[in-house]
This record gives sequence, C-alpha cells and structure tokens, in this order.
Amino acid sequence: MVIKRLRNIASSIKRLFKKKKDIKIGLYGPVNSGKTTLANRICMDWLGEEMGNASVVPHETREIQIKEKVSIEDNGKNLTFNLVDTPGIATKIDFENFVKVGLKKKEAKQRAKEATKGVIESIKWLDDMDMVLVVLDSTKDPINQVNITILGNLDARNIPLVLVGNKTDLKIADISRIRNAFSKYKLVGISAKTGENINELYQTILREL
Repeated sequence: MVIKRLRNIASSIKRLFKKKKDIKIGLYGPVNSGKTTLANRICMDWLGEEMGNASVVPHETREIQIKEKVSIEDNGKNLTFNLVDTPGIATKIDFENFVKVGLKKKEAKQRAKEATKGVIESIKWLDDMDMVLVVLDSTKDPINQVNITILGNLDARNIPLVLVGNKTDLKIADISRIRNAFSKYKLVGISAKTGENINELYQTILREL
C-alpha cells in the first residue's frame, strides 16, 4: 500500500512539472468503441486533417498513433497537447474473430499477433499520459473485464481521466448505463461520428487538465 501511494505521488509530481509542450492526452478503450473516429474528429476540428483510418474490422489500429501540437480553446482558455490514439484493449485476442469478418486464416493470425503487441504497447504508454479519455460504446453494457482493467490501470497510476460515452447518435445508446456503472468518474456523452456534444468534451478537457 505504501509503495503504491509513493508511486502515485511520484506520478503526480512528474505530470505537475512536465513542460506544457510535452502534455499527452491518450485515447483508450475497448475494441471498436470509436477511439480513432474521435481522434479524427478532434484532429479535423483543430488541425484540418485526420489522424488515421477507422474501420468496423476489429483492431484496425494496431500501433500507437500520435498527432502533435493539437491546440483546443474555449472562452479564452487554450491547451496544446500531443494526441495519442492507442490500439483497442482486449483481454483475449483470437484469430478466428478476424476470420469471421472475412480475413484469410494467415492474415487473421498475423493481425491477431499485431493486435496483441498493440495492447501491450498501449499499457506501457500509460505511464507517459497526462490525461486519458476512456472511450466507451454507449450501446453496450459497460461492465466487463476490459473496461474494469483499463480503469483499474488508470487508478493505480493516478492518471486523470474522462469517460467518453460514444455513439450517442444511435437509437440503442444508453449513456445512463455508463454513468451508473462508473459514477465516480467524469462522463461526457458524444457522437464522434456526427460531432454531437463534442464541444462539451473540449470544455471538459480544458477544465480537468
């Protein structure tokens, strides 16, 4: 317990004294929650260019992607940071899941291998984050091993986070399930696809960091 407490204090001091130009905001979440779609939305809004390719195929993002010097502002407040899009977190990666979406067996096995490596890299990068946006699919039950693992890792490292309930444009979305499941965290419901409520997310980032 003492070691954990000291580690949290050290992590907080590191972020406190980090130069503003070095601030990193990471996008974390389960597979296909819309992290890259959100990354593209943020980058288009403030840089006029996209971050990467989004896809319905699992683990389309298998490597860390970084967009530097993203500057957001609202009501006189501004923040410049490096946006980090990470591979979707999964507790189990089976190549057969890729076969089901049309990939050939050899390609599916390679993708599974790359996806596993991507998950490991994502966890390693947590120590470099000043804030994490945990992107969750608001059409799904939020209580699962993946989400609990992500939040547990963030809490253990004392990293500021905001829950982003994505896909609110869909009729079956239910942001209240996320709120009830993880009530101690700040939550913003958005649609990264349509831009719905995206300004509230920007305002929240500026307030929380």
